[in-house]
Amino acid sequence: IIDGSAVHVGDALIGLASSGPHANGYSLIRKIIEVSGVDPLTEMVDGKPLGELLLTPTRIYVKTLLGLVEHAHVPVHAISHITGGGLLENIPRVLPDTLAAHIDLTSWQRPEVFNWLQAKGNVNETEMHRVLNCGIGMVIVVPADQAANAKAHLEAQGETVYQIGQIIHRQDEAVVLDHAQASHNA
Repeated sequence: IIDGSAVHVGDALIGLASSGPHANGYSLIRKIIEVSGVDPLTEMVDGKPLGELLLTPTRIYVKTLLGLVEHAHVPVHAISHITGGGLLENIPRVLPDTLAAHIDLTSWQRPEVFNWLQAKGNVNETEMHRVLNCGIGMVIVVPADQAANAKAHLEAQGETVYQIGQIIHRQDEAVVLDHAQASHNA
């Protein structure tokens, strides 16, 4: 059973790319569209209609994750599906109370639809990561020495994979977002 009890300081955080907002944050998204007055059918973001980007079906990860556990034999310490609550509320659910996730926001390229939503809605960076997945739909915690194996296996299964951070001792927050070099800070 993967219940988070095996998570240790130094474990790697592996992020799997989302296919878009998934089914989360649509109250905020609807408000942003309403306030901005744009037409989602004609507003273009990254060369595609906004409506198409927002309605992209949610990525399902179960086969990929089962393959990682059953065939690659990578010890998976925890899994966090980034649903409503984003990175900030979902990851803590799988961590022991004494540990935190340190996330490097420069470790993946956030899809342009999230940048558009942030700019049009004047949403600060922390709120973006509390409400939306910002391009990471699943986070897997593995031993640091297995991160490369996990990444290679997941990429071979067709996933877009990022090593987004590591497990640290908890000071205050359960998730520490490293904004140091993020190019899309609010």
